[in-house]
Amino acid sequence: MTTDLPESPADSDPFDALRPRLFSAAYRMLGTRADAEDVVQDAWLRWRQNTDRAAVKSPEAWLVTIVTRLSIDRLRAAKAEREAYVGWWLPEPLVETLDERTPETAAELASDLSVALLWVLERLSAEERAAFLLRQVFDHDYDEIAALLGKTEAACRQMVHRASERVQQTRARFDVPHEAHRRVVEKFMRAAQSGERDAIQALLAADVELVGDGGGKVPAIFKVLHGPYRIANLFWVTARRWGTQAVYRHALINGEPGLLRYVGGQLESALAFATDGERIVGIYAVRNPDKLAHIPQTLPR
Repeated sequence: MTTDLPESPADSDPFDALRPRLFSAAYRMLGTRADAEDVVQDAWLRWRQNTDRAAVKSPEAWLVTIVTRLSIDRLRAAKAEREAYVGWWLPEPLVETLDERTPETAAELASDLSVALLWVLERLSAEERAAFLLRQVFDHDYDEIAALLGKTEAACRQMVHRASERVQQTRARFDVPHEAHRRVVEKFMRAAQSGERDAIQALLAADVELVGDGGGKVPAIFKVLHGPYRIANLFWVTARRWGTQAVYRHALINGEPGLLRYVGGQLESALAFATDGERIVGIYAVRNPDKLAHIPQTLPR
């Protein structure tokens, strides 16, 4: 009688363990779930076709390099499409309702994939974006980055420096505890739900910005709104127009506390927030229905 033996660690494919990390790398570069999944699939095919996998000293480094190169190529190809995009382009939000977190999504969102950071990275060239992510997120050495991008180390250092300055200037990253972020979003939800303009305004920083993405599919703001009064007034007008038809629900958006807004029981937008722990410094409202397709479309009971 024979029994099936469990697969030994030596027989396991490292790609399976690395898949969430590779997905997050591709998503940081591309900002859409489908494109990131396609790049990871292409990387898997190349990995499987590599007949000398046993000689690869670091499968992670090999695969991250492949994913980065594929992402750069895809981002360059998408440049014309994004330039023709109607309005502002925000990343497709990775959304988890609070009762649907799985080990896979937890791994995908374990590190910073915030919408605020991706909004800043969208302003960079494909190579600047790759250099910044490889250095700041994946801790690659400059000689590795230079080899991957076909640039000199000096050029790569300059690209990372420029990208880092851009990120810092726009305050996309705050070292804010998850609980503090959640409390600010909770207060905003209560104020927005009731339409209390003064309460909304009090939660917004002096240099707060609001970016909307309708993709030409639904109405959206065509310019970035700045300042607490204008943004508070927008939510006040929204509350007056929709009344009790507008309902907010908590969700994790790219791993951070955010809100889903339903109108008449149907999903209308996903709202991501950047905060300094006390006030909101950025609101990123994704309304393009194509980017909301993976989110529950009707109001959960």
